[in-house]
Amino acid sequence: MTIEKILLVEDSKTETMIITQILEDAGYSVKNASSADQAMERLRTYKPDLILMDVVMPGQSGFQFTRTLGRDPEFSSIPIIICSSKNLETDKVWGLRQGAKDYVTKPVEAGALLAAVRRLGVA
Repeated sequence: MTIEKILLVEDSKTETMIITQILEDAGYSVKNASSADQAMERLRTYKPDLILMDVVMPGQSGFQFTRTLGRDPEFSSIPIIICSSKNLETDKVWGLRQGAKDYVTKPVEAGALLAAVRRLGVA
């Protein structure tokens, strides 16, 4: 699977700017959404190869939205990487149990983020 288009679901403008820059500098096309509702709208038109998902957001949490997408036949094949400041081992395990393929902690380290994206692009 080749990853070219990424949907970043992140409510912090600063984090959105930093993560988008890292991904675009690496050659990826990035669209942003600041909530699960906005992400659902973007998914219908953008059709990303990968979703980067924050956990703490207004409305539906990233854990809930990851689970929702995993149950939706239209979107269940899109891999999700949780990208969160929640860095306890229990958070990581819970994120993976919700259907995420990987878990990267914030503040984001460019090398770790790109390595996670590339691992999924090879699968």
